[in-house]
Amino acid sequence: MQEESTKANSPANPPNGTRKAGWRSNRAARGPSIADVAKVAGVSSQTVSRVSNGLTNVEESTRKRVLEAMKELGYRPNRAARALKSGQFKSIGVIMFTLSSFGNMRTLDAIATAASQAGYSITLIPLSDATTGNVSGAYHRLREQEVDGVVIIFEAHLLDDADITLPEDLPAVVIDSNAGSGYPMVDTDQAEGARLATRHLLDLGHTQVWHIGGPTSSFSALHRAESWKQTLEEAGIDAPPVLHGDWSTESGYQLGLELGRNPEVTAIFAANDQMALGAMRALHELGRAIPEDVSIVGFDDLEEATSFWPPLTTIHQNFHAVGRLSIENLLQQIAGNSPANDVTKVPTRLMVRNSTAAPAQ
Repeated sequence: MQEESTKANSPANPPNGTRKAGWRSNRAARGPSIADVAKVAGVSSQTVSRVSNGLTNVEESTRKRVLEAMKELGYRPNRAARALKSGQFKSIGVIMFTLSSFGNMRTLDAIATAASQAGYSITLIPLSDATTGNVSGAYHRLREQEVDGVVIIFEAHLLDDADITLPEDLPAVVIDSNAGSGYPMVDTDQAEGARLATRHLLDLGHTQVWHIGGPTSSFSALHRAESWKQTLEEAGIDAPPVLHGDWSTESGYQLGLELGRNPEVTAIFAANDQMALGAMRALHELGRAIPEDVSIVGFDDLEEATSFWPPLTTIHQNFHAVGRLSIENLLQQIAGNSPANDVTKVPTRLMVRNSTAAPAQ
């Protein structure tokens, strides 16, 4: 009897309670499997695999049941195994220089939304500058995190200045860049927006338009300034010097003080809404009424622009479209269907509000 008891309780044949606890422990150690999810959801392992890989040939009620089972068990698909099978990691890298600007944050939000809707996650790597080491390091980190492609939100000329080229085997799209860079590009039509702003002020009867520009290191700022100058020249007007700010409200305020002290200034085009807001404060402090004495146009169309005093006439940028189209372009490349040097420009719109009017007679 003693021998039977010993045999029954040997490591190979533990008591029922011990065996059950050990099974749970082993299961917890290895993690839930596709078979575990299939059992809980009452479906086949093949169905779980289809749901895990984002395939559409599964009824919605079944999909929900499988997803609930995954959540209940804490199941996480094996990304490496999925990539080996599909050739894709369902992940997109994003490299950008700053998270502080309004445009970049809105664009990043649109990228994340569009990627999620397509079944992709994003990995964000912010950089402080475009040195070769920083950008190369970002690519290396993205390689380690196994992405299918990358969206780059900074200027292509910075890539060129840093003597960096994009890996040929990694699909990429550059946002806010120069169309001549040779990389696939998606951006707002900067020149069109600046032309609309300048033309609006000229059509109101102003004989000169002064420009508060962005930093000279910015492609967007330079192209807005070039288009402003060209629009004036086409009207037979010599453009005055550009006053360069740094996109901040404070820089707009300081330059607004400079312009506001000149009685000949009746129209200002600011390269973004923040600098326009600063300039408006300066004009108010100097006792120059807007738009009776000075008309002002911004660029971006911040949500708060309608609450400026007076509400700001500005150029609307469709950041959502820029982010969405960049993901669409990248996914086409991942699928092998996109042109190598595709260029997409998103139109702008003039939003006329109360900060512009005909000049006083």
